[in-house]
Amino acid sequence: MILGASGFIGGSFYKELNSYYDTFGTYFTKKGFSKNQHFFNFNIEEGGLEKIIREVKPKLIISSLRGSFEALIEVHDFVIDFVNKSDCRLLFLSSANVFDTFEHFPSYEYDKTMSDSIYGRLKIKIENNLMRLPSTKYVLARIPMIFGNNSPRILEIEQAIKNNESIEVFPNTIINVNSDIRLSQQVHFIINHKLTGIYHLGSTDLIYHYDFLKQLIERRYQKRAVFKQVFTSNRMRYIAVLAKENKLPNNLLFSYTEILNDLTLTKKEF
Repeated sequence: MILGASGFIGGSFYKELNSYYDTFGTYFTKKGFSKNQHFFNFNIEEGGLEKIIREVKPKLIISSLRGSFEALIEVHDFVIDFVNKSDCRLLFLSSANVFDTFEHFPSYEYDKTMSDSIYGRLKIKIENNLMRLPSTKYVLARIPMIFGNNSPRILEIEQAIKNNESIEVFPNTIINVNSDIRLSQQVHFIINHKLTGIYHLGSTDLIYHYDFLKQLIERRYQKRAVFKQVFTSNRMRYIAVLAKENKLPNNLLFSYTEILNDLTLTKKEF
């Protein structure tokens, strides 16, 4: 059961898993799902998830929900309680932002979380509740910036290029990255092998945010963009999650260069 299956990442999960498992999902605003009997309309602000779960009886719930922070906390409290009391596991999609306070080094699975951002603190709160479950009942998947041919980040960049608008970059921020397709393959492996615990799902190497976007735009569009450099502090900072304890097989590991290769278009495509 994928919560948020109509979104960018949730939709990629559904495409990857649907052929192998009896897969269901929730949607809110996107059209085209109402006639699909594997999709359920769910408004996170109004509730109703309990009824959907009773009907589906999932063995695994994947959460890639978006919404107001109060509603997200309430929904995840319910899901965590359900998982604790039933024959079900939870895969929660968290973020590298749970470490966005830290400077000087990237973050690994069992590093202490600490965030300056509201978004990061939200993810930390849900993570802390999740980790009260028995370790066999959950997967905590922390992800870095996600790109894809139809990702919100790519669409924003394309619009800015067409309108000759500036694109915000962070020259003193070091990141790692992933794509929707590669992330879905990693999650598929975790599910198929019934892995549990904390996983950091991103490229195995790091790059400056500015350098990554500059290379991405040059390679994808064969154009130069207008950049607006944003300095959040005078020091270098890392928003990157690397794997140390829970590593996936080599065929599921990749570099940021491979993500750039995935996103490169021909002139005809653009």
